[in-house]
Amino acid sequence: MNIGMYVSQNARKVPEKLAINCEGRTYNYDQFNREVNKLAHGLVDVGVEKGDKIAFMMKNSDYFVFSYFAGAKIGAVIVPMNFRLTSSEIHYILEQSEAKIVICDEEFEETIQQAKVGAAVQKVIVLGSPEHAENRTYKEVLSINEQDPKIEVLETDDLEILYTSGTTGRPKGALFDHRRIFNVGLSMMISMGINQQERFLHIAPLFHSAQLNLFLVSGVVLGATHFIHRDFHPVHTLQAIQEHQITHFFGVPEMFNFLLQVPNANEYDLSSIKRCGYGAAPMAPELVKKSMNLFKNDQFYNLCGLTEAGPNGILLDPSGHKNHLGKNGKASFLTEARVVNEAGNDVAPGAVGEFVLQGVSIMKEYYKKSEETKATLKDGWLYTGDLATIDEEGYITLVDRKKDMIISGGENVYSIEVEEVLYEHPQVLEAAIIGLPDEVWGEAVCAVVVPHKDGTVNEEELKQFCRQKLAGYKVPRRIFVEEVLPRNASGKILKYQLRQKLNQVKA
Repeated sequence: MNIGMYVSQNARKVPEKLAINCEGRTYNYDQFNREVNKLAHGLVDVGVEKGDKIAFMMKNSDYFVFSYFAGAKIGAVIVPMNFRLTSSEIHYILEQSEAKIVICDEEFEETIQQAKVGAAVQKVIVLGSPEHAENRTYKEVLSINEQDPKIEVLETDDLEILYTSGTTGRPKGALFDHRRIFNVGLSMMISMGINQQERFLHIAPLFHSAQLNLFLVSGVVLGATHFIHRDFHPVHTLQAIQEHQITHFFGVPEMFNFLLQVPNANEYDLSSIKRCGYGAAPMAPELVKKSMNLFKNDQFYNLCGLTEAGPNGILLDPSGHKNHLGKNGKASFLTEARVVNEAGNDVAPGAVGEFVLQGVSIMKEYYKKSEETKATLKDGWLYTGDLATIDEEGYITLVDRKKDMIISGGENVYSIEVEEVLYEHPQVLEAAIIGLPDEVWGEAVCAVVVPHKDGTVNEEELKQFCRQKLAGYKVPRRIFVEEVLPRNASGKILKYQLRQKLNQVKA
């Protein structure tokens, strides 16, 4: 069993069934398989061998899907990258993952060109017309061979490296094999009742493990139909649901919020939707209720997963929403979840402890980071670093993150990384990054800074400074100036006190 073989299977089982519709380009499963095979052979022809890393910097498209499954068929390891990252951030991922090939959209070629300096990248394949002569076009790489590659790929062979932020602020690559990714999809099939007749709408970025593994991979395994949007636009999303009779919708909270802002949203026929999933960031109960009213459907799932789990973890199903709205839920299929104290023992109901997971979708390791792996995978459990409570019925609620991770608009922002940039600015003496609740983004990245004595802080200048160093979603949306930062006896900043204080100011 390997993930690539399901494209071939469906080409034999349901060759005429619509597999992909992307911006008017349509493919049945037979055509889908042929496109994948042409790219798979082409990648082999340009030197890709089993086990080589192929990094993607692409927005959602049919070509992203072809590239993913072509890599899977030849035993390559896929490294999806966030296209919002800067060249220096991308450079670290390319270097750390040992990526040999990069496939990118035309608009990201220059970023890759800068980022690959000093890395192991041998070839860059561009969707469009390359500006640099040494780079190849996607069409040039395609082979005329439409047959399945004769490369043995086992379920224990590596398939993905998914990058997440670590305790030092440096990204860590969670490594998964084919079997683990299949189990992620299987968990969603069972937990959410996904079947072959689904019509998926992919608007969340496919470089994110949620959209990629929970719904694209599971849907392809089943032989479902996929409608792909390059970017999210609320009106186009509502139009697509109505026109294409979409059955399954997943979005991050701000997507639901934007849908609600469409003036005539209630005029669209959304009755084809059988279920809605939300996740990647906290979603306020009031926003969930409004979204249920929009879709005229109470079949909502709160998906609380961790990249290191594929992503998998816990979920709040529709029945849980009726009496436990605001909680994160119980363990999904194939997964166990607990809340434990420092000794690794279960906490009493209502007490705060660390949220830990166990299951067949958990990562193999952090790629080339043995110490970080040992600190995270202990006694068969994945220690998430998230603080949570559990009630008498077994429902888990996340209350804070040990790592100070902020999730803004579905994107993970690690506070240390932003703080390090702020400390580079001459006006800043001390800095702390916190997340504050935001109706649109789930959480807003906010900076609390202490200026140098007798100094001032120019908010716009500081934001512009950050934009030069960080991806846009990491730049603080608000900057608060304080005379001193609260600290404990050990000198550590008490961020919970800052959150409490500034929440009141914000209110």
